Amino acid sequence: MVADRFKTRGTGGRRFSGMKIEARLDVVGIVVADMAASLAFYRRLGVEFPPDADDQPHVEVPLPGGLRLVFDTEETIRSFHPGWTPPTGEGRVGLAFLLPDPAAVDAAYRDFVEAGHHGELAPFDAFWGQRYAVLRDPDGSGVDLFAPATTPASARS
Repeated sequence: MVADRFKTRGTGGRRFSGMKIEARLDVVGIVVADMAASLAFYRRLGVEFPPDADDQPHVEVPLPGGLRLVFDTEETIRSFHPGWTPPTGEGRVGLAFLLPDPAAVDAAYRDFVEAGHHGELAPFDAFWGQRYAVLRDPDGSGVDLFAPATTPASARS
């Protein structure tokens, strides 16, 4: 029965109306204080932007698989939502970039930190079988670097 797919925990057995929403994730949006600094950060991760993007209030790029990555300046958001203020504290959205191998995670993390970016968690071997590291982009959002852990920890320094 279609309605059975819409049951949720904690509803006392009540069901949703059965209405199906036709939606798919299409855009990951990031609000930035400084477009040029943010795009420079993501360029280091291989994201390609149009040549004139650094000075634009809205930048959109297609990603493999059909998603779009969108950047808007704080001013752009305020243009249609005047009461908007940037969130405080830790970021609430994180992006994770797959790298080819554990050594690439180590090298990328080192490259970003040496370039002056904030390294949140130095590379480590995660219990779920990945080499993992966490950076912060210029606006404080978490950016994870990971690769399948194909070599034992003792082989890396």
